[in-house]
Amino acid sequence: MSAPVSLPAAPPRLALVVGSGGVLAAAALGVVHVLAAEGMQPDLYVGCSSGALFGATLAMGMPAEHALQTALRLWSPELTRRRRWRAYAEWAAPRLMGTRTDFALRDEQAIAQRLAEVFGTRHIEQLPTPLRVATTEVHSGRAAVLRHGPLLPALRASMALPLLFPSVQIDGCSYVDGALSDPLPVAAAADAHLVIAVGVDAPMPRRLDRPARLAAQASTALINNLLQARLDAAHAAGRPVLALRPVPPRRIGIWDAQAMPDLFVAGRHAAMAALPRIAALLAPRPPRQNGTAREVTP
Repeated sequence: MSAPVSLPAAPPRLALVVGSGGVLAAAALGVVHVLAAEGMQPDLYVGCSSGALFGATLAMGMPAEHALQTALRLWSPELTRRRRWRAYAEWAAPRLMGTRTDFALRDEQAIAQRLAEVFGTRHIEQLPTPLRVATTEVHSGRAAVLRHGPLLPALRASMALPLLFPSVQIDGCSYVDGALSDPLPVAAAADAHLVIAVGVDAPMPRRLDRPARLAAQASTALINNLLQARLDAAHAAGRPVLALRPVPPRRIGIWDAQAMPDLFVAGRHAAMAALPRIAALLAPRPPRQNGTAREVTP
């Protein structure tokens, strides 16, 4: 008797791609809150950096409001302020102190512990809804998408902003923040019938009165422009990508965890405005002719 033939999985009907941007990515939770109420629950999540964290809570099956409360518990302000004082000495006197390959100005142990309390030992492929985690491979600098393996190190890798947090080793490779290579990884959901991409531009520093803010200005400009470039490339290629750009009610910094409820509301507003378009794009369509792609106007 021959072994049963395993059929390939059906492509996702609706993928939600959540971009980077610190707490700004919490707007995606508001988007999903609206989609779920309309019976349009995504069947694939793709996340980059903090977007991977929010995507993981949703892929676990948490309702959007529960995911928001979980994120508020996870992302308390003091977690990102725990300094590694030895790293500052290494920065100031590298020849004297030496420099570690896992150099980081912040202590991530408390963050890792808090993540473990929520995600435990789950593997990506065991989540109720598929999840793809966007990272950057250290040695090549290229984008890498993690689709299986332990969830916790994948999330840590996707959020490992160089200098602030150490790189993460997974299967012999080193990974850092996915925002460095693809802050809105719509290409990772190329097999979906429709992709909703949620991206919020990070605010530029108001004052440039110290070196850290100059560095923040450069990195913010690069990531914001790269995010838009990824959307432009997807639309130019005719990919079925609908961009949602929630507008925060005020200037919100990427570490302002207490602003997540306001971002949730901003995401809801963006999704409500786009509902007719989303419903039309999800409606059954005739087969494509001659392999032509379907373009979605943002």
